Amino acid sequence: MNNQITASVEFYFKGKKFSPAIELDIDQYMRSSGKLPALYPLLARAINIDPYSYEYEMLEAEPVLFSKASGLIAQYLEAGALDFDAFKTAWTEAQALEKLQAIAQKNLGVADIEQQPDLKNALLQAYQLGAGKKTT
Repeated sequence: MNNQITASVEFYFKGKKFSPAIELDIDQYMRSSGKLPALYPLLARAINIDPYSYEYEMLEAEPVLFSKASGLIAQYLEAGALDFDAFKTAWTEAQALEKLQAIAQKNLGVADIEQQPDLKNALLQAYQLGAGKKTT
């Protein structure tokens, strides 16, 4: 799975237009912290803006827009807005399903648990129970 997305901001300072943009490897952040990094400092660094400047304040006054998404995260991008919470839930489930697929293959000879929804559901509920999550 390779989840990539571009974060950008557009703002004006002293009549000049600034459009910093950064490419993010979302999988890296999900594995390390489970959340997006602080985007404004990264965007400022991309165009060499001092975080203690008025330019930085103007940057922070504008919303971060997202674009050019690939992977699972693309499903959670709409009109420049990212539903990160919904993506995080789906990403976590996808990571669990990868592990469960390996277990099903090794122990049951099931090549694709997607083809056996009852088994997939049972394994996912067991996984969630083991993770301390409420199951239905």
